[in-house]
Amino acid sequence: MAPMGIRLSPLGMAVFCLLGLGVLYHLYSGFLAGRFAFFMLSEPAAGGPETPHGSAPGGAVDLRELLAVSVLAAVRGGEEVKRVREGNVLNAKAKGKTREGAEEQLTTGDLLSNRRMFYLLKGAFPAVQINSEEHVDTADQETVSWDRSIPEDIKQKIQPKEVPAESVTVWIDPLDATQEYTEDLREYVTTMVCVAVNGKPVIGVIHKPFSSYTAWAMVDGGSNVKARSSYNEKTPRIIVSRSHAGKVEQVARQTFGNKTVIIPAGGAGYKVLALLDVPEKNQKEADVYIHVTYIKKWDICAGNAVLRALGGHMTTLTGEEISYTGSDGNEGGLIASINMNHKALIEKLPDLEKTSHK
Repeated sequence: MAPMGIRLSPLGMAVFCLLGLGVLYHLYSGFLAGRFAFFMLSEPAAGGPETPHGSAPGGAVDLRELLAVSVLAAVRGGEEVKRVREGNVLNAKAKGKTREGAEEQLTTGDLLSNRRMFYLLKGAFPAVQINSEEHVDTADQETVSWDRSIPEDIKQKIQPKEVPAESVTVWIDPLDATQEYTEDLREYVTTMVCVAVNGKPVIGVIHKPFSSYTAWAMVDGGSNVKARSSYNEKTPRIIVSRSHAGKVEQVARQTFGNKTVIIPAGGAGYKVLALLDVPEKNQKEADVYIHVTYIKKWDICAGNAVLRALGGHMTTLTGEEISYTGSDGNEGGLIASINMNHKALIEKLPDLEKTSHK
């Protein structure tokens, strides 16, 4: 007797296959739909807005564009600073003490300028790290758009140059010389933006709100400002903070002689401009800028970048380069010069480094 076998009908096989396909469809349709939606949302629609530069991790930013928006940010911040001062609505209050024991002031001008500058830069370059002197209140966000236009003078002097977004740090000083601002010493007040790449300052913008003067420069690019034609190395005019004049004067005159001139002034931005050829009637002129105590990096980064772009130097009192990454403070004081023997200056003033620790 032949063994019994199982015979499958064609109809049964078809039904079994259809059931299997139904199960697979049910399992994977949601996954496929999700992937399709993600793809559609990730790609900009034809004719739609482009993704902002630097918005994706690992993306690139164009330094020429970053310079253009930095200039705009400094000017916009300056408008707030000027409006508050002229309206006499400073609402000044103490925000703490410096290491020297002086009260640090905070005004409405600081806060409104900071908000305008920070959100303009962040909106244009969301992937770039931004460090600002004042706290950014996320509950008080402001939408400040940039139309991506580049001023003609920047177009003519600066070529596009892309760098990785993760290598960039932007430093904002929304109101430099706040103490002088509260005293209505307007000539010292500036708003500043600096761009550092891998810790080195490459773009600097210094804006004077009450005269509408703006100096900008980009290392290996160009600038709208230049150094003066002559400097005095034998008996230099030295510009210092108003509170530091006595500390520097004794050492400087012992080194260079009694004819050395000490110029007390407010604001780090103002002091850097004193080394340059600036068409400002209230701008004093100096040959060297010295600061003998701890100072924040947003105070000095923009000036450092401008000097570097013009062939000048800003270092600690011992001649070390200042890195604009990591902590927000510079411990070693500073000495800044242009078209002078910077190394010789440092060697002539060794006692200043000791003064910086007092």
